[in-house]
Amino acid sequence: MNRKVFLNGKILALDKAKASILEPGFLYGFGLFETMRSRKGRIIYLDQHIQRIQKSSQLIGIKFIYREDRLKEIIKQVVKLNGFQDSYVKLVLWKAQAGTTVFVTAKEYKPYPEKRYTLGFRACISDFRQNETFLAQIKTTNRILYQLSLEQAKEKGFDEAIILNQHGYITEGTRCNIFFVKNTEVFTPALACGCLDGITRKAIFNLANGKIIEGNFTIRDLLQADEAFLTNSLMGVMLLVSMEGKVIGKGRRGRITKWFIEKYSYLLK
Repeated sequence: MNRKVFLNGKILALDKAKASILEPGFLYGFGLFETMRSRKGRIIYLDQHIQRIQKSSQLIGIKFIYREDRLKEIIKQVVKLNGFQDSYVKLVLWKAQAGTTVFVTAKEYKPYPEKRYTLGFRACISDFRQNETFLAQIKTTNRILYQLSLEQAKEKGFDEAIILNQHGYITEGTRCNIFFVKNTEVFTPALACGCLDGITRKAIFNLANGKIIEGNFTIRDLLQADEAFLTNSLMGVMLLVSMEGKVIGKGRRGRITKWFIEKYSYLLK
């Protein structure tokens, strides 16, 4: 099936979508993106994703050329034309030679099986470090830190890598935020540590009525936790069972992690 995409004002077949390799977005990674999930035509947290990329575009000087309502229409149209029940949706803006290039694509998304949410992810510590600047708050297309960290994790046989900042505190995973539980209290790195203010991260705060403790945490804090989990817009809430081969808590889904998985899954219905 030749997927339909949106590129610079036109709906095109994917193999007909072309952009210049001389654009700053390609040459320098001067771009932004949002990854969303669509279920039965409903794009989860669409408003929040658009608001975040709009704010980011202002911070780095990429002109936002569509009104929010028009951009929502475009994204919904691409999802509808491709016809998948469950979709991986991506919105990309990048600096063009003149103006801004806008690209929207949707492809079939195959969720992790339920068993994976029971078994969880195993993670390692990335050798690469995050700089705690405002850029850490922006989903740019320059993803080298995250890609190198993820490749390193895969080569070692892990599912994910946890990235530390220059002071040795936990920031996030290569594609997710991180939470852990100790004595029924839920903790997560503060944004000042250099982690992205994830859309699903905010959903977890809402589910917990804001009763989540943000701060500077070390790998030792994580290993001493009773439970831990990871979040992003595609997988939702994923159990984290170990770090560097050391089991977190009892190495299985605890009561609080299970509660967040179930509550977030309900939001997707």
